[in-house]
Amino acid sequence: MHELTGKPLSAEEVADLDAYWRAANYLSAGQIYLLGNPLLTEPLRAEHIKPRRLGHWGTTPGLNMLYTHLNRVIRRRDLSMMYVIGPGHGGPAIAANTWLEGSYSDTYPDVSRDAAGMARLFRQFSFPGGIPSHVAPELPGSIHEGGELGYSLSHAYGAVLDNPDLVVACVIGDGEAETGPLAASWHSNKFVDPATDGAVLPILHLNGYKIANPTVLARIGDDELTRLLEGYGYRPYLVDGAEPEHVHQALALTLDQALDDIATIQADARSRNDVARRPWPMIVLRTPKGWTGPREVDGVPVEGTWRAHQVPLSGVRTSPDHLRMLEEWLRSYRPEELFDADGRPVERLLRQVPDSERRMGSSPHSNGGLLRRDLDLPDVSQYAVPVELPGQTEDEPTRVLGDYLRDVMRANLPHRNFRVFGPDETASNRLDALYDVTGKAWNAEVLPTDEHLAVDGRVMEILSEHTCQGWLEGYLLTGRHGWFSCYEAFVHLVDSMVNQHAKWLKVTRALPWRRPLASLNYLLTSHVWRQDHNGFSHQDPGFIDHVVNKKAEVIRVYLPPDTNTLLATADHCLRSKDYINVVVAGKQPQADWLGPEAAALHCARGLGVWEFASNDDGTPDVVMACAGDVPTMETLAAVSLLREHLPSLKIRVVNVVDLMRLQPASEHPHGLADADFDALFTTNKPIIFAYHGYPWLIHRLTYRRSNHDNLHVRGYKEEGTTTTPFDMVVRNDLDRFHLALDVIDRVPGLGQRAADVRQWLIDQRARHHAYILEHGEDLPEIRNWQWRTP
Repeated sequence: MHELTGKPLSAEEVADLDAYWRAANYLSAGQIYLLGNPLLTEPLRAEHIKPRRLGHWGTTPGLNMLYTHLNRVIRRRDLSMMYVIGPGHGGPAIAANTWLEGSYSDTYPDVSRDAAGMARLFRQFSFPGGIPSHVAPELPGSIHEGGELGYSLSHAYGAVLDNPDLVVACVIGDGEAETGPLAASWHSNKFVDPATDGAVLPILHLNGYKIANPTVLARIGDDELTRLLEGYGYRPYLVDGAEPEHVHQALALTLDQALDDIATIQADARSRNDVARRPWPMIVLRTPKGWTGPREVDGVPVEGTWRAHQVPLSGVRTSPDHLRMLEEWLRSYRPEELFDADGRPVERLLRQVPDSERRMGSSPHSNGGLLRRDLDLPDVSQYAVPVELPGQTEDEPTRVLGDYLRDVMRANLPHRNFRVFGPDETASNRLDALYDVTGKAWNAEVLPTDEHLAVDGRVMEILSEHTCQGWLEGYLLTGRHGWFSCYEAFVHLVDSMVNQHAKWLKVTRALPWRRPLASLNYLLTSHVWRQDHNGFSHQDPGFIDHVVNKKAEVIRVYLPPDTNTLLATADHCLRSKDYINVVVAGKQPQADWLGPEAAALHCARGLGVWEFASNDDGTPDVVMACAGDVPTMETLAAVSLLREHLPSLKIRVVNVVDLMRLQPASEHPHGLADADFDALFTTNKPIIFAYHGYPWLIHRLTYRRSNHDNLHVRGYKEEGTTTTPFDMVVRNDLDRFHLALDVIDRVPGLGQRAADVRQWLIDQRARHHAYILEHGEDLPEIRNWQWRTP
C-alpha cells in the first residue's frame, strides 16, 4: 500500500485537531457510562454511573479521528460530504460529533450544547426512552442503519449516483468486510460515471478484532491485502499508528492526497470526457481497538484486543478499582480544557466546525426528503391494452410495464432522479424497452458482442441482489426514486436488508424532521407458478410472508391479475412515499381481464366482485376468491367448469389486488371494515380462495373475520419440480379441477347431487398426468383455454 510520509500540519493544527478528537472521545465514553456529573465537576461516584452500560467503545476512537479530519478537509475544500459508518455500533461517535458541531442540538433543541444538554446526551444513549447504541435514524447525518453489517459501501455508492458534487466517506469495519454483501459491493466502482456521479472514499478501518475473534483482513499481511484491494480496482493508502500525533499528520496528508486523486479523476471526466475507469483512492486506517481506553483491566490487556469491543470496564458500580480506572480514563481527555464552565465547547473546537449544511450532521443528502422531487409521470392510461371482452386477448404484463417505465425514465432524464435496479434480469423480466432511452451502467471492458452498456447508463445490473438493494436504498435515502425487479424466489437474499429499511421507515415516521422518501418498489416476477422449467430451486413465493411481518403502516403488497391492473399499480407505487411496495406479476402472456378504467377502479378499491364471472344475484352459494395472476386464471377456469356442469349453482367471484385489504381496518391502514368484508365474502357461505403464495398467510390475515371458519385456501405448499406450467398448479391443488372439487365438497348438499361431476373432475386430473408424461406439455384444452361467459 501507499504510505505517505510528511508533516503537513503545524504544531498548532495538530493540537487543535487533537483537542477536537479528545472532546469526541470524552463525549463518546460519557454516553456509555455516565448518568450524572457530565463534566466531572466532582469525584465520580457509583450513583453517577448507568445501571446498565450498553454500547461499543472499540471502534469509536477511530471513527472520531476520521470525523475530526473530515471536518478539516470539508472546511479547506468547501466539500459537500456525508459520513457512512459500517461499524454501526459506533453510534456514540456520531452522536458525540453531531453534538459538538451543533447539528444534534439544531435537530433536538432540548439536547443543547451546554452542560444540561450534555447530561441529556449522556443519559439518553442506550437508555429506556432514549436512542439506540448504533447509528440509527434518530441520529442526524445518517442514512445507514447500523444494526446490521455489510451494507455500508453499497449505500454509499447509491448515495453518490447522480450527485456529482457529493463525496461520501464510507467507513468499513474490518469485521464487516468479511460479509458477503460487503465483499460484492467493492465492485460498485465499475458502475460509477465520474462525469455525472459523485465519489465514494472507502476507509477500511483495521482495528484487528470482531466481538471475540481476529478479523481476516487484519491477519493476511499488507502485501496480500494490497493485492486484494488493488484487484477490486482501488488505490489503497495506508495510515498506521497508535501514537496520536503521528496519526494526525499521516491522516491529514493521506486524506488530502485521496481527495486530490478524486478531483483529478472527476476533472478529467468532466472537462476532457475521459471517463475510462482508473483506480479510485481508498484509505486503510490501522489503529488500536479501544484506542485511548484502559490498556489493562484485572490483569489482562484490553486496548488493542477484542476485549475493548464493547464496554472495557464492566464493574464500575460495584468495584472501586474499576470506578477509579473509569475516572482516570475520562479525565485523561482533560475535559476542563474542552468545555467551559457552562459545558459549552470552547472556541478552539467551534472554529473547526464546517459551516451550516457543510456539517456532516446537517447534510441535506442525509435527509433525502428535503431534496426529493416528485417524478414526472406520463399518463398511464396511454399504455393500457384494449379489452373488449374479458379473457379474449393476451399480453405480457411486464413487457407493457417496460414501455411505461421507459417513458418514466425519459421524462425524468433532465432531473436525473430515477433508476431501475436488478440482478442481471431486466431483459429477462421483459423490461428491456428501457434500453430505448438509457443503457446499463458499466465502466469496465466492453466487447463488440456486448449490448446496451454505457458509462452513463441508468439501469443498474449486478448479479448481487444485496448490492442492488444497497444501491437502491442509498439512492432513495438521498432523495431519489427507483424500481427493483427480481426473480421472486431470489429476492429472499435481501430479507435482512429489507428488514432494516422497514425499521428505518417505521422510526422516521415518528421523527418530524425526517422528510418523506420515495417508496422502495419491488417487482417480483418470473414467479413460482411460471418457474416450471427451472424447477424447485426457483419456486418460492415466501417474500410476501416475510414483509407482511413488518409494521403495517410501512408495507403494501399488490397482486395485479393482468396487464392493466399492473400498470395502475405501478403508477400508484411510483407516486407513493415512505412505503415498501411489493408487486408480484408474471412476465408470460396472460389473459387481459379488465379494461383501463375498470382496472384503475379495481386497483383503487383493492378488491372487488368480478360481475362478468359471477351469477349470484346477491345471494351466492359459494364465494370464489383469488389473488395473483395464475390463481385468477385457475379460479375463472373453475368457475367456467362449474357453471357449465352445475348451472344452478350461484357463484360470486372476488378478486384481490391489494392483499392488505383482507386485514381488519384496526390492523392495517388498507384494511377492510368488517361490514364491507362480510358484504363481499358473506357471513355463512363457503369461501374457496386461490392464492399466489403460501395459503396460511390468508388465514393469518383473516382469522378475525366472522366467516373465517368457512374459508378454505389453496396456494403453494412446497410441491415443485421441473414440469409443465399446469402441472405446477396441479401439484399444489391450485388447479381448476381441484378448485371445482373444493366447491362441490364445501357447498352443503352439493356433493351428492354432483357426484358425476366430481368424478369427472378427478378423472381430468388423472388424464392430465398421463398426458404430460407422454407428450411433455399440457393438454391442448389447458394450453388454449379462454374464458367464455356462459
